[in-house]
Amino acid sequence: MEYKDYYKTLSVDRKATQAEIKRAYRKLALQYHPDRNPGDKKSEEKFKEINEAHQVLSDPSKRARYDQLGESYVNWQQRGAPAGGFNWEDWFTTAPSGNVRVEVGDLEDLLGGGFSDFFARIFGGMPDMGSTSSRRGATRRPIRQERPSAQQQVTISLLEAYQGTSRRVDIDGHRLEVKIPAGAQTGTRVRVSGAVQSPDGQKGDIYLIIQVADDPRFERRDDDLYTDVSIDLYTAVLGGEVAVATPTGNVVLTIPAGTQPDQTYRLSGRGMPHLRNPQSHGDLFVRTKVKIPRNLTPQQQKLFRELSHS
Repeated sequence: MEYKDYYKTLSVDRKATQAEIKRAYRKLALQYHPDRNPGDKKSEEKFKEINEAHQVLSDPSKRARYDQLGESYVNWQQRGAPAGGFNWEDWFTTAPSGNVRVEVGDLEDLLGGGFSDFFARIFGGMPDMGSTSSRRGATRRPIRQERPSAQQQVTISLLEAYQGTSRRVDIDGHRLEVKIPAGAQTGTRVRVSGAVQSPDGQKGDIYLIIQVADDPRFERRDDDLYTDVSIDLYTAVLGGEVAVATPTGNVVLTIPAGTQPDQTYRLSGRGMPHLRNPQSHGDLFVRTKVKIPRNLTPQQQKLFRELSHS
């Protein structure tokens, strides 16, 4: 398995502060974002590497573990990379067994999906280690990461995804109420740890695979929403106000004079909540659809002819 230098990926020093790491991540993520580089596979892979590095270095417990691993890896190299390779086994981890709990992550965030094998094996199920000291000399046997024992697909509405909801699932004769967090989207997986038990007594996990049903009012792109609003010709020309649907109810949008067909206006913070920070929201983009009158009175036709010659 290849060692990954996350500091090099983000072009930051190993003593970089969290603020410096955040700034470096934002700059690179903006540069290599798929929306800015459509169809560019190299940029897409670079974007994934940047996100993976940020996942580790922005998390104090993961960063502490990574720094310990890096120190051991450098020491191994300085010894001339002895035959047999680096002992990765000491660094493999998994989530500890215990009572049923719910953990939430995107489809790419669990079990290494979308991330490298390095990330999955080292951090895939790591508990909160805080300021853990070096594991050199530890006698605990490494635990291999387990695979999910079962999975179920559940469908929720866009409004439920906005507000957060719950579903009851029956597992081994037990009914569990599983909370689905606000901001979930199609592909989000909710893990219930230790919810099922295999014949040999080993506890396993169950995953709820979230499917968000289409909503006729909105088009969703990540945490942003898009909707259309119809306005008449006179409002487009002279300006006015129109009611716009949002997930929390209608709001009034002021239409400036001279608005063009398919012109888009942004309502900041009116989109979907972020999965990991539900207090923060995406935006709602409103596209104007101008209704052209079909049956004009003779007087209206006369006025339009006069306008066309003015």
